[in-house]
Amino acid sequence: MDLLNAFIALANYVLVPGIAYGSQLALGALGVTLVYGILRFSNFAHGDTMALGAMSAVLITWGFQAIGLHLWVLPTALLALPLAIVFTIVLLLGTDRLVYRFYREKKAKPVIFVIVSLGVTFIYNGITRFIIGSDDQNFLDGERFIISARTFKKMTGLEEGLAIKTTQGLTVVTAVIVVALLFWFLNKTRSGKSMRAYSDNEDLALLSGINPERVVMITWVIVACLATTAGVLYGLDKSYKPFTYFQLLLPIFASAIVGGLGNPVGAIAGGFVIAFSEVTITYAWK
Repeated sequence: MDLLNAFIALANYVLVPGIAYGSQLALGALGVTLVYGILRFSNFAHGDTMALGAMSAVLITWGFQAIGLHLWVLPTALLALPLAIVFTIVLLLGTDRLVYRFYREKKAKPVIFVIVSLGVTFIYNGITRFIIGSDDQNFLDGERFIISARTFKKMTGLEEGLAIKTTQGLTVVTAVIVVALLFWFLNKTRSGKSMRAYSDNEDLALLSGINPERVVMITWVIVACLATTAGVLYGLDKSYKPFTYFQLLLPIFASAIVGGLGNPVGAIAGGFVIAFSEVTITYAWK
């Protein structure tokens, strides 16, 4: 019985939060690794892209809540997510047209793109804090737990309780769906195959008639979907605070690097490695 209680405690404080956090990092790392693999630079604006996408979801969610529009036991933010993704797509395509395209036409070195992305980071961060402020913002509603610790104790008669939040379950399910759709797109569609060909050999892809600007556009659209989804899921599970997403950039990049930059499968694996490392060390310290 003591061994079972110990396992439940481990699941409650390490396994469940680790899987949820790993799913969030995996989605974030996928966006970073796609930009690196296809556009060939490290996008330091990715964290604040997540912040802006999540901010738009927060504002839209507040609007839905104000008019009494809810999603039963699930967070209303799920209704806002598609609109937030559209906002982020427009934002990234606009940024590419106004900023990155100029340097792409000049055939600037990757380090120039990195420095430019840092500038974009500060602009995005300033816009986010100007619109929504720098404090924690709550936009979570619906049922809080799939199962609470008290309910689990009553059901099992164990001393330790296992709590699974709705946002944790939602994060894992959403991440699985998004990753499955992404890999289907990259491996089964003509556009996805063009992206992979462009990533493997740019010169050969151009000789094959692949339109590079179309590849770039599709890449930013996918990155917008991944960044917004990851940002909203993280905000629901933890809390929404703009500067947190800038700090989240470090574990996201660590996830992408651990898995091998430019490798989508590695980015997913790296996300869980970093997440469980963080959660386990925190649990052991406490």
